[in-house]
Amino acid sequence: MSYEHDDSEIEASRAPLLDHLVELRGRLIICVVAVVICFAICFGFSDPIYRFLLHPFAMAAAMYAETRQGHAAGPFDLLFVLVGMKEAPVASGDLRLMFTAPLEFFFTKLKLAGFGAVVMSFPVLAWQVYAFVAPGLYKRERFAFLPFLLAAPILFTLGAALVYFLILPFVLWFSLSQQIIGAGIAVELLPKVSDYLTLVTTLLLAFGLCFQLPVVLTLLGMAGIVNSEMLWKGWRYAVLAVVVVAAVVTPPDPISQLLLAGPIILLYFVSVGCVKLIELRRRKDDASAGTDVATA
Repeated sequence: MSYEHDDSEIEASRAPLLDHLVELRGRLIICVVAVVICFAICFGFSDPIYRFLLHPFAMAAAMYAETRQGHAAGPFDLLFVLVGMKEAPVASGDLRLMFTAPLEFFFTKLKLAGFGAVVMSFPVLAWQVYAFVAPGLYKRERFAFLPFLLAAPILFTLGAALVYFLILPFVLWFSLSQQIIGAGIAVELLPKVSDYLTLVTTLLLAFGLCFQLPVVLTLLGMAGIVNSEMLWKGWRYAVLAVVVVAAVVTPPDPISQLLLAGPIILLYFVSVGCVKLIELRRRKDDASAGTDVATA
């Protein structure tokens, strides 16, 4: 039987505690080396990476300049520009950010390199974790776990792309619109380089983690903690929770909140479908296992 074969595989993979600790040490060394190498690469390219992160600010500044020149450029105009339905305005002038401590920008580059190193080395880190725990899993569990190693970074990338191309320009445009310029008064937005990086990384992490909802719910479904019926009956509470989270992690404008809440709600219902498929497959496996026992 397949279950006996899986049990024999796990028995064959058992090793003394010392061997597990030696293996763990080796995998930790690989993870540390991967992070250090990625950190060095990201720090070497910290200036281009920071300029890349400034693109949403440049887009927002160009749209705000259109407003200052008397053109109608509201949130929906910005949305049309971001989705390619309207021509983007040409940025005039240079972006101005500031740092108030001598080594502030240097430490900002270190933080940027650290964040980039974790993101860049994630495939290595995830594979090392999987390779360490895989011998303790049944063969069918190993095959079931592999898709999540692919789905997690893909969903995180989708959330990060939503932040970079849509949310950040809205956040920065809204911030620029709060300025008071004219009549001998100048209340201007001059963000610090460290504060801007904190804003970017916070939004990237918030949206990237929110987009992990299908992975989390599907794993909970595989573990039997939740089921599709429970998730379907509680969809109203789930939608309310998503709206609250969107209101917390996004600026106080309805468009950016909808841009987060809409995809997350859609992913929730996709997760319900995934859990339902898992339940159907589990019933099919149980039925086939019962047939094998009866035959034996």
